[in-house]
Amino acid sequence: LPTTVATMIQVPWLQKVADQVAWGQPLHYVLYVAGIIFFSYFYISIIFNPADLAENMRKYGSFIPGIRSGKRTAEYIDRILTRISLVGASYLALVAILPDFLLNGIRIQNLPWIGPAIDAYVPRWFTEGLGINFYFGGTSLLIVVGVAMDTLQQIESQLVMRNYDGFLKRGRIRGRRG
Repeated sequence: LPTTVATMIQVPWLQKVADQVAWGQPLHYVLYVAGIIFFSYFYISIIFNPADLAENMRKYGSFIPGIRSGKRTAEYIDRILTRISLVGASYLALVAILPDFLLNGIRIQNLPWIGPAIDAYVPRWFTEGLGINFYFGGTSLLIVVGVAMDTLQQIESQLVMRNYDGFLKRGRIRGRRG
């Protein structure tokens, strides 16, 4: 989108910004990783409410050993959720960016001011990539694996519902939901 706007408007400084944010540039990767981490936290904040979980735990007589019920439990769950989300978001960012990095590298030489100085000290494969043909990008690989796991889980539940032993000999499929 920034490149399209910069091409339509034809403003010199906007063209420079669009060049720095273009695909394969270091700033592009930084913004991409920041977006993945931001939207991971955003999704967790919409889907998961620690206060509701703490209230439900209190209603059903459950507790976390060493933590008082109510607000302290919600704070504890929120703190743990924040830490786990950071690890998960970092992993997602790594999976999304690694195939592109291996294929094309990161063009450090295009960084303003310090790029050429750093470029002299990094190996060529880092800036030019390995040239490995990888047909799935990180994001599409996550989607393919997620859909395959959900499909297998649905097949398993249908077979169990119809009194079959299951789809696999090992038993129940452990997927994203348990």
